[in-house]
Formats: sequence, C-alpha cells, structure tokens
Amino acid sequence: MILQLNHKNLEVYKVARSLIKECYILTYFLPPEERFNLIPQIRRAAISVKLNIAEGSSRRSLIERKRYFEISRGSLIEIDAAIETAFDLSYLRKEQISSLSLHLNRCFALLSGLIK
Repeated sequence: MILQLNHKNLEVYKVARSLIKECYILTYFLPPEERFNLIPQIRRAAISVKLNIAEGSSRRSLIERKRYFEISRGSLIEIDAAIETAFDLSYLRKEQISSLSLHLNRCFALLSGLIK
C-alpha cells in the first residue's frame, strides 16, 4: 500500500486481495471451536496466496518467480480443502461458498497461466 510496485496491477493480485476478504467473511460462519483449527488455517492460506504473488513478482529469475506462484497456487488448494472440510462438517452451505469458489477458480487459472 505504501510502495507503488507493478505486482499491484496484476489481475491475479487483485483477485487474491478479494479472496482474502471472502475467506475472512466465510470464517465468521464457522463455530467457535474452530478458532484454533480451520479459521486460522483458512485465513493464513488466503494471506499466503497474496503474499507469495507479491514476493514472486519481485524476483528477477523466471524460475524463482514461478516457484512463488506455485506456492501461492498450493495455498489455494489448501483453502479449497479446508472449505470442503467445513462443508462436510455442515458448517457451511453451498450458497455460502459460491462467491469464494469463483475467486478460487479465477485465481488458480491466472496463477497457472503465470507458471506455464
């Protein structure tokens, strides 16, 4: 927010910013007993997506850059698995996760394009 760097103009970075907000909103619906398990796991993974995009974008080497984008994509899969667990435990309903699903799929596709 302070530095004016190019990664902030990337579509994938913008989607990752929205993804964090979606994850935080969804975790409010999880029960209090998940405050040390699913809630922080989902939130950390969401933040990891954005931070690894930012850090990867600053790397000079294409190989290094792609590695950060792969880590970011792995965090997306982690979010998906955690949300699936919350759904399986009946903490969340399908209509609650539809918006997050769009963000996850869009971010995954954009990252995959950057990794190729």
